[in-house]
Amino acid sequence: MMLLERQPQLQQMDALLADAIGGRGRVVVVLGEAGAGKTALVEAFASRLDDGLTMLRSACEDLSIPDPLGPLHDLARDAHWELPRAMDDRQVQRLPLFSEALDVFEAKGPCLLVIEDLHWADDATLDFVRFLGRRIANTRILLLMTARTDRSEGQMRVRRALGEIPAGNVARIDVPLLSESAVLSLAEAAERDGEAIYRASAGNAFFVTELLAAESDGALPASVRDAVLARAEKLSPGARSMLDAVSVFPRRADAWALSGLCGIAAAGQLAECVANGLLEDFGDGYAFRHEIARTAIEMALTPSKRREYNERALSALRENPQVATARLVHHAVEAQNLDVVRELAPTAAREASRVGAHRDAVGYYEVALRYAEILPVEKRAELYEGHAFECHLIGRVEAAMEAQQQARLLRQALGDRVKEGDGLRCLSRFAYLLGDREAADRFGAQAVELLETAPDGPELAMAYSNLSQLAMLAERLEDTLMLGGKAVELAERLNRPDILCHALNNVGAAGQWLDFTKGRRDLARSLGIALSGNFQEHAARAFTNCACVEMNRLNFKEASSLLERGIGYCVDNDLATWRDYMRGVQAQLLLRYGLWDDAAAVAHEVVDDEATTPLVRYPSLVALARLRIRRGDPSAEPIVEEMRRFLDKGMELQRLVPFAEVMAELAWLGEGDRDEALHLIALAEGLAPTRAVFGGLAAWRRLLLPESDPGETDGMAEPHRLQLIGDWRAAAALWARMGAPFERALTLLQGDEAAQREALDIFEALGARPVAQHVRGLLRQSGVSRIARGPRQATRANQAGLTQRQMEVLQLIERGFSNKKIAAHMAISPKTVDHHVSAVLGKLEAVSRGEAAAAARASGLV
Repeated sequence: MMLLERQPQLQQMDALLADAIGGRGRVVVVLGEAGAGKTALVEAFASRLDDGLTMLRSACEDLSIPDPLGPLHDLARDAHWELPRAMDDRQVQRLPLFSEALDVFEAKGPCLLVIEDLHWADDATLDFVRFLGRRIANTRILLLMTARTDRSEGQMRVRRALGEIPAGNVARIDVPLLSESAVLSLAEAAERDGEAIYRASAGNAFFVTELLAAESDGALPASVRDAVLARAEKLSPGARSMLDAVSVFPRRADAWALSGLCGIAAAGQLAECVANGLLEDFGDGYAFRHEIARTAIEMALTPSKRREYNERALSALRENPQVATARLVHHAVEAQNLDVVRELAPTAAREASRVGAHRDAVGYYEVALRYAEILPVEKRAELYEGHAFECHLIGRVEAAMEAQQQARLLRQALGDRVKEGDGLRCLSRFAYLLGDREAADRFGAQAVELLETAPDGPELAMAYSNLSQLAMLAERLEDTLMLGGKAVELAERLNRPDILCHALNNVGAAGQWLDFTKGRRDLARSLGIALSGNFQEHAARAFTNCACVEMNRLNFKEASSLLERGIGYCVDNDLATWRDYMRGVQAQLLLRYGLWDDAAAVAHEVVDDEATTPLVRYPSLVALARLRIRRGDPSAEPIVEEMRRFLDKGMELQRLVPFAEVMAELAWLGEGDRDEALHLIALAEGLAPTRAVFGGLAAWRRLLLPESDPGETDGMAEPHRLQLIGDWRAAAALWARMGAPFERALTLLQGDEAAQREALDIFEALGARPVAQHVRGLLRQSGVSRIARGPRQATRANQAGLTQRQMEVLQLIERGFSNKKIAAHMAISPKTVDHHVSAVLGKLEAVSRGEAAAAARASGLV
């Protein structure tokens, strides 16, 4: 078929290739619905290439569970690069492996890499795309990929992966459906009814092709499936059976496999399928012209025939030791050959995990467990443990808990104290990730108690380190150092650097409050060990704690660098949980820098993902709560309530402090309960191991109680210390040098009239409207005159500085609603309504609800 209406796309691809040849590489994604003509466009583009350009081709397969790094194996084969040997040489450390792949492809000179059907990619392949995309700009490589535009899970994962590549490195090319005029033109050349074909196909290029090839003396097929089946019915019985056999092979069937499957008659039958336009001959294999056609034929098979062909395919493929385990498992599952599934699915899971395809490893473990009832207890326990570990790596922590509980029961039945104890330690970690601090402490203590009855081993060392971590997170410094010391001693004696770096992380994070220099050194050592040993989880945690320690000390530049490196590391290694936690911390840092829109965007990437666990969401919730309070729209209440619910499960200082600060800010603005905020500050102060933790909270308490004694300020971050001892000029100057405008403005409020007016200007510039309105009130109370009103809303609105939520309350007050009825109407607590009503009355300078309603009507607010 002629390629119509694709010249703009081809010209864009030509330009991008010219850029790549000139040293400006790019990732190009060709997007369109199934059958839109993405592959045809790529073929047309490839046919225009100069002979001196290297083109390497690959594709993802529609396997039940993807083959890890399948496309990279294809590219390596075309490049004559021995990937299996490279994987062994690199011990399957992905970053070195991906770096070597980049070197191999760059050595080819100007190079076009093609990956088709990216929507079927495994996690490791998407990680490779991310890796290459982040480094492609200075290469002579054009990475050309095709992907569907449906709303499948695979397409959403593709979208997320592309979103983690710098925007300037990615070009998207849409492949639209054919217009009616294009279909009419094609139909005219074939002497067919173009209008009828367009009505049936809606311009889908593959369907148009099938309709043009259909019999002309009858009604048009109603669907692509009908068109493909009609063409298949014209084959001889032998060729039709061959077509059925090929249909159970996703993507393509190797010629040697088909010979083994169908015997000496295979060549003639395949030739007939090719002659009738149903298969394409690639020399070493055969494939349908489109996945839609393959699926149509496969779905037409009876269940028994489908099992038969898959069993025969499995037998043929097992003769070749080079065939990927993932492909064998696919055919074993389709053939319902449960013995082979039990044999190979666990192997496929381990292989997927080895290259970082953790989502696919989960899938293989689930397949293995589905048929594991007859396996020995030991084997079943191992499967549940593997499934639990992989689930927790991809953020499915509840599923991890459930699998680990099953493994624990099996270990108890076996009387295996060591494995049971190690499982209890895992349960402790999973419970903590779910926000259940009490269960985490209970499981952790049970693990140590059980493991101390067995000979010293790495499981006990890790259990000590887990309890040390829990103590560190609760700011119990002595317990952290004592348990961490036990873990360090045992890890060094057993030569277990992975456990050593975990324990040093705990000791360093706690030690920041006692000896900052030593704590920072222990954390740096922990990170170094993790990176050199490729202990990815430990490295991600070390990046996180190193960054948080610098944030605690207000060392923003150091924190920013660590967050950038840590998030990049997690993206490259598919560590979604740690990546999203650090993104929340990054959002808080962006908020400090006054980059509020950027902070909101980063935080929403985490919070809007329903799969994110409460623990991982919390740093992003902190950033969003502060942002919404300061902007006044939308309401911060749902965010604040989610933070409160999290604290109900465990009062850890690292989460209590930001919550107390959020509540203090609400109270300062007249939108929260001052007594509750002061109680939370006092509670946090009582839990704090040292006054150094307390600088930010002490500053908020000073705002709520200006005459309060700040107490001991030694050891606090310098801007807080200066602020609390009354040197507002030096503190404000320091905040300015640090690039923190909001904190600078808060500090200027302690100063003279000129400083306070400057603070008001800063709040206005940041868009902190409720804060600016509150400051105007403070200035009026202190006798300052001629205060600028600030920006007016388009609807005469909100001269009183009411937030959106307060406006809703005011409208209900005007309608005569009681507080109880307002609470029911807005689905908030009566106590929260009380705060809103008090704030509304205060801002409208009204003494009663009736007076507030009258004032609102008079000013046009309602």
